Amino acid sequence: MSDDSMAVTTQHSTVEDWTQALAQSVGSPGGGAGAGVMLAIAASLASMVAGYTEADGRQRQELADVHARVRSLRETALRLADEDASASQAFGAAFRLDPGPAREDAIHRASVDAAKASAVLGERAIDAIADLAWLASNGNPALVADVVVAFGALRAAVTGARTNVSFDLAALTSAGRTPEQVREEQPALWSTVSKLDAAVDRIDRLTAEVNHRSGSGGSGS
Repeated sequence: MSDDSMAVTTQHSTVEDWTQALAQSVGSPGGGAGAGVMLAIAASLASMVAGYTEADGRQRQELADVHARVRSLRETALRLADEDASASQAFGAAFRLDPGPAREDAIHRASVDAAKASAVLGERAIDAIADLAWLASNGNPALVADVVVAFGALRAAVTGARTNVSFDLAALTSAGRTPEQVREEQPALWSTVSKLDAAVDRIDRLTAEVNHRSGSGGSGS
């Protein structure tokens, strides 16, 4: 199944084929790629809500901008999912090498590359929060359930990226680095973990607000 799974991509495979590859014990695609797909789902739902929303005046341009960004994000997220799958493959291969300096160097490179891939995905997910929040406040109220599902998918993408970045940085200690050295060598990646933690809290607050409004106002689909 490993050769078949490597040929499977989010952009050129059916959902059936991709999820079948995800279900295999090969690690590529894995959780990081899954986070990318969740981000694509969030973007797709946001695009749908934007398409069903009407706006006047200044909000018309705001809506157009939101719609353009989430449409673009869907494609970006799928590409990032495939890039994460490739990084995961290299990460696993590094750990299968025989003990020695070459293995340590390979683990270091693969860990940094994997962390960077997850960090980029996480940053794109953070960027999407504001657009989804705009739709939660200004989008078609009949699609409130779709907004909540989008928030859930976005949260999964953020938490997945956060855990993967943290895990990959921790893996650098297997390549001979101390936690202090990792923090000094990769300050941007280290700070990304905190940014993603804050993003999860923001998504939770926004989701709670949407649920409160929909429950008290009686709207929903």
